[in-house]
Amino acid sequence: MLTLEDRITHRLRTTDYQAWRAKVHRVHGCAKPIRLTGTHRLEDATGTALHHFAGELFVPCGNRRESVCPACSDRYAADAFHLVRAGLLGGTKGIPESITTKPRAFVTLTAPSFGPVHARRVTTRGRVRPCACGEHHREADTRIGTPIDPETYDYVGSVLWQAHAGVLWQRFVMRLRRELAKRAGIRAREFGEVARISYGKVAEYQRRGLVHFHAIMRLDGPEGPTDPAPAWGSAQLLEDAVYAAAAAVTVTTERPDGTPLELVWGAQVDVRRVQSGLSAEVEDENGQISEPRLAAYIAKYATKGTGKTEAADTPIRSELDIARLRVSEHHRRIIQTAWELGGLESYVDLNLRRWAHMLGFRGHFLTKSRRYSTTFKVIRGDRAAYRLAETLEHLGLAPESVTVVNDWQFHGAGYRDDAERELAAGIAQRIRDDRKHRYSKENRS
Repeated sequence: MLTLEDRITHRLRTTDYQAWRAKVHRVHGCAKPIRLTGTHRLEDATGTALHHFAGELFVPCGNRRESVCPACSDRYAADAFHLVRAGLLGGTKGIPESITTKPRAFVTLTAPSFGPVHARRVTTRGRVRPCACGEHHREADTRIGTPIDPETYDYVGSVLWQAHAGVLWQRFVMRLRRELAKRAGIRAREFGEVARISYGKVAEYQRRGLVHFHAIMRLDGPEGPTDPAPAWGSAQLLEDAVYAAAAAVTVTTERPDGTPLELVWGAQVDVRRVQSGLSAEVEDENGQISEPRLAAYIAKYATKGTGKTEAADTPIRSELDIARLRVSEHHRRIIQTAWELGGLESYVDLNLRRWAHMLGFRGHFLTKSRRYSTTFKVIRGDRAAYRLAETLEHLGLAPESVTVVNDWQFHGAGYRDDAERELAAGIAQRIRDDRKHRYSKENRS
């Protein structure tokens, strides 16, 4: 039986390898590309073919999780960076640079406690404080984030909080408008006539398996980024309103036995002002956040997903799947709890079994308000238009005289064997390394 190395060598020597490699390179080494068969034609006004391609085509899988597909995760992160950056710096995608003069804040909202967990806390002098368990944990200690006493930890409450986190965010934004109106001396129903809250937010899993939200909040005029913020708006007023809104909102649900459960934000609410003109550091000595690194920070967490130490990358189909997961017992128990709650009639609307692999979290990892900045659709449309223009220029054709005709059918997903998967992974890694090298070189020059 041939070894993997033998099969890779054999694939490298096949006559179609260079053509296959070119297709993989076009999708940047996607880990599981969609394989299409069909035709691509460029026609003139009379229907005469100016360019024709027939055969198999690779399309990126588009999975945003780095643990599933590093190549598509990189592309998603790049798109997320430009989406977030446009709402921070302006000057692109139809967003004016004047947004940098508006009140802005970087807000972090966390989950409440559902029981004591192992933690590693460090003093300002760098000394590790003892955990509630009495030990001094190292950074790599796998117990960090897990319950000190699993039998008393409120797994049901944590899953229900996670499932309602999106609703809690919506109510927070609604309450924030009221708090801003109150501080401005106007009625809540008049707020939309003079101002607008724009935001971009990302969800990040903590080690205990619960999400917290990082958000960029911006105070606009009623028309959004092109409209000046109201005269009464200030960074301090926005900061005060965020703290007040986070403390005031609740979502009421019920435990399986019918006991009411009030869901709230955790006590650790952090608000930091976004400052223009800072160096490219995440924050300065006064805790103010710079714009470029903040955009990169948000984009990074938008692609992290759950990761192998926290949950699964694919949906759970049965309890047997849960037993097979390579996760900590704490995260396995969260998934098991979500699965069990999902089987109860009272939680049918939450569809928890579908989201058990996400530890009960049912929201998107990157969301934004309508007027925050551009959209993923616009960014991807611009990229497609650029690639088409590039192709037409190479063929010496004018865009206005060409019609694009595509006829594709699904042929399969992923590579045909482990040899192709290994070769594609190597191509993807080289592309990433080259990109990092170019980025470092540009920064040095």
